[in-house]
Amino acid sequence: MSTLVIQIPARPRRRAQPAAAEPRTDLATEYAYAATRDGLTLGAQGQCSAALLPKADHVVAVLADADVSWHRITLPKAPAARLRAALVGVLEDALLDDVDAVHLAVAPGAVAGQPTWVAAVDRAWLRNELAALEKAEVFVERVVPASWPDDPPSGHFAEVGADGLDTPQGVALAWSHADGVAVLRLNGALARALVPRPAPPGTRWSATPGAAAAAEHWLGMPVNVMSDAERALQAARNLWNLRQFDLARRTRGARALRDSLRRFSSREWRPVRLGLAALVVAQIAGMNLWAWHQRASIEAKRAALQTVVRNTFPRASAIDVQRDAAAVMQREVQSLRTLAGRPGDTDLEPMLQAAASAWPPERPPVDNLRYEPGRLTLAASAWSEPQIAQFRSLLQPAGWSVEASEGRLVVTRAGAGGAS
Repeated sequence: MSTLVIQIPARPRRRAQPAAAEPRTDLATEYAYAATRDGLTLGAQGQCSAALLPKADHVVAVLADADVSWHRITLPKAPAARLRAALVGVLEDALLDDVDAVHLAVAPGAVAGQPTWVAAVDRAWLRNELAALEKAEVFVERVVPASWPDDPPSGHFAEVGADGLDTPQGVALAWSHADGVAVLRLNGALARALVPRPAPPGTRWSATPGAAAAAEHWLGMPVNVMSDAERALQAARNLWNLRQFDLARRTRGARALRDSLRRFSSREWRPVRLGLAALVVAQIAGMNLWAWHQRASIEAKRAALQTVVRNTFPRASAIDVQRDAAAVMQREVQSLRTLAGRPGDTDLEPMLQAAASAWPPERPPVDNLRYEPGRLTLAASAWSEPQIAQFRSLLQPAGWSVEASEGRLVVTRAGAGGAS
């Protein structure tokens, strides 16, 4: 599953920021990015505006070291809906800015009542950065820090300006250790004072290519050369996510549908897509095969019926047999029955006998009737509903249909006309 890691430009500090800044609309800001397929191997990298960023299944934004401050507290016991208010109550004296201007995020896996780390970021600035990316159809799922309190410690050297520090040109060290994160200039004594010498066992040192020589001179030992893209990719693998509370990502409506479609079209879902395509093809092929089989079966039965009719009634027209063999057979059988003097099922005598067998004993004989081939109409102007229902129920088992309307009872063969 492809992942796009975007480096958010460091927050400017040379001039005061308004307390409630409007969302930034400048889409010309360029973002350094790194793309990966497996989360480990660096693929494409570069720098471009938000509208030209590569498409990916997941998007992670990385904040500069100096844009996140860290606070060690005991996580208060509070429900999720009131956790931020509880955090503000604990950190109110430690925050340099107004509590409403600061966005807070709790460390992953934090447990209430246990010590944990809380990250603090300028809320208006981060909200505007995310809004600018969303305006360019780049939806960030996670926001992670470039460095975070960690043990064993790690130190990363970078040219001043790449991390947004308002200092003269030089090299700065981002020192991450169990007690927090500090960004220090190398051209002062503070870095020497805060970084222990020798460094704790297991300390990891890295530097950008431009800062590697100065870092090795300052340390007196080699460092691992790591580009900004490689460091951003490394940061994207941590478990932090600063999109919490009011900045938590919400997907609904068209965006949720778009995210689902993008996830479905990712590489990880390729076997599912192939399986569904194969299932659809198999269903279509199976339905066509079954339809062909049914059509062949019907044609075989029709041909067999035509053969029987032609052999049984050789004088019948071949065209009539081919058009409707069942109707020809019924007509010929009726003709033979008539010639033999035997009434058919829908002749007058059998229909009168059937009506007489079901005639209610309390009703007088019928005063008038009308017969059409296969249809017997009887006068029933004074019949009650129970009598009509009894008459119908007695004839139905024998295959007769009875329709009552406007004082008349119409008797027909079931399936040949009328309604019961």
